[in-house]
Amino acid sequence: MFEVRDISEMNLVENPVITPMTKYNHEQLLFCNDNATGLKAIIAVHNTILGPALGGTRMWMYNNETEALNDVLRLSRGMTYKNSISGLNLGGGKAVIIGDSKTMKSEALFRRFGKFVESLGGKYITAEDVGINPSDMSYVNMETNHVVGLPGKSGDPSPVTAYGVYVGMKAAVKAQYGTDSLAGKKIAVQGIGHVGENLVKYISEEGAQVFITDINQENLKSIQSKFGSTIVGLDEIYDLDVDVYAPCALGATVNDNTINRLKCGVIAGAANNQLAIDTIHGKALLDKGIIYAPDYALNAGGVISCYSEVKGLSHDWVMQKTEDIYQTIGNIIARSKEENISTHIIADKVAEERIQSVGNVKLPL
Repeated sequence: MFEVRDISEMNLVENPVITPMTKYNHEQLLFCNDNATGLKAIIAVHNTILGPALGGTRMWMYNNETEALNDVLRLSRGMTYKNSISGLNLGGGKAVIIGDSKTMKSEALFRRFGKFVESLGGKYITAEDVGINPSDMSYVNMETNHVVGLPGKSGDPSPVTAYGVYVGMKAAVKAQYGTDSLAGKKIAVQGIGHVGENLVKYISEEGAQVFITDINQENLKSIQSKFGSTIVGLDEIYDLDVDVYAPCALGATVNDNTINRLKCGVIAGAANNQLAIDTIHGKALLDKGIIYAPDYALNAGGVISCYSEVKGLSHDWVMQKTEDIYQTIGNIIARSKEENISTHIIADKVAEERIQSVGNVKLPL
């Protein structure tokens, strides 16, 4: 006869996949492998209470599969909160393709990835992210309709993302310095990709003094030529005496090593997961008096653009909705000051409150 035991009494060994899923409360993970095309990918569906999980696909040469798993889990959770706090009827998801985006791309690889997206039956909608462009998404679209950011439609969301970061930055600057004008402000932009370049354009046109850094020297020289920005070293950017630090590359640049070096009053950039350890570094910024504009609330312009493609909404609607980021960031900062809690915790609360509220609406009578 089988013995029935209470699971709480069992000494269960932590599973390297299930345990992280439980930590972040994910609904589903799909591991994708195809030897013929070289595809190795992970699709993470975090939450679908508000709607299908929408989030981009990132192609990156991770050091190992564990690093890729941790990244997709954090990014997909961030998409749930981003979509919620932006008032969109979407859940959160993300995908990562493990590989070099400069040498490993092919039509076959992206079409095979599209088949995996299609296998989820609309539970996950993908778009481009780091290392991916609209042409790549066109190959994915050959195998599934659950893809946005396509050429001829909403297209590359980077300009809209940059605009949202720009208006949200102004809200944070107003909270810290009393005016939202960027004229004369010193702003350090880390990462000059599609979003970073458009952000530099916006802030330069308003009269900011802009410092830039990136691993791509050609991009730096091009931006310097266009906007008169000052090029600084990759590590030097943390030591600059500036008003705003705008991380627009990869995440975790606000960490034990950099916080004591930063001399800015505001952190407002497009990168995801800017705080290396949320609970530690969010509090450290609060104690230091640095206003942090939570990344997923600030960089939501891109997903707003993608949502418009899903729902057939106009570009005017996209830009008006993106301008709401100014008020969203302002409200988060005001509540943070009132409750003396770091802004990233306030942003989480706002997102969670909407998910819970809508979830209650969807409960059966």
